[in-house]
Amino acid sequence: MTVSLAPRAATRRSADELRAIAERGERELRSLAPAGSDAAEASPAEVIAWVAANFGTDAAAVACSMADAALPHLVAEQLPGVDVLFLDTGYHFAETRFTRDEVGRALDVRIVDVLPDQTVAEQDAEFGEKLFSRDPALCCARRKVAPLHDALAGYEVWFTGVRREEAPTRTNTPLVQWDERNGLVKVNPVAAWTFDDLLDYAGAHQVPVNLLVTNGYPSIGCEPCTKPVAAGEDPRSGRWAGLSKTECGLHL
Repeated sequence: MTVSLAPRAATRRSADELRAIAERGERELRSLAPAGSDAAEASPAEVIAWVAANFGTDAAAVACSMADAALPHLVAEQLPGVDVLFLDTGYHFAETRFTRDEVGRALDVRIVDVLPDQTVAEQDAEFGEKLFSRDPALCCARRKVAPLHDALAGYEVWFTGVRREEAPTRTNTPLVQWDERNGLVKVNPVAAWTFDDLLDYAGAHQVPVNLLVTNGYPSIGCEPCTKPVAAGEDPRSGRWAGLSKTECGLHL
């Protein structure tokens, strides 16, 4: 679908209504695990079916880093034409931009480029060059967290690709939760998946995968702040390598 520079406008239910839906969804999706199986919760497809039953396509957005298109593909199977939000920080790898274009071409989705208030040049003029190396938290806040917060104001629910195995900070990620900071329902349908599950799905459904993934980048962020990871290392250890920072702030 055509790349867009603005999210859809949506009529939103109140925060209290959405919070109640999130709490109910968390209970319902735990109960969907088949009796006698090892599963403790619903599958990704069941999670997305729950969203489809409780929200329209115009009320939903998928956040995607463009490491792969497994999550957009999963969601678009049941919510065709869904908005896929790409945080266009101005620092992305060329391979990431290529993947974004491929996702828009190959899937039934609507790409939305979410832009910061300032270009990189404008930010450099105000804060000095390479803010990402001097104050990465501030750089992420200005180029990722604040723009996403503004974009999500037009939706009732957003999907993320957060997985529990990625980092200790993500171990307890629920399938559905109330996102207090952004004021909407947050859904993590692949929380239980491993990195191999993600690649297996992408391969089986022939969805776009960022070329960097097969070149030592299991987690991909901005080019200046992302390094390749050796086999067996924490998949997110290449993000802000050498710094104490482990999260950009989107999922805290």
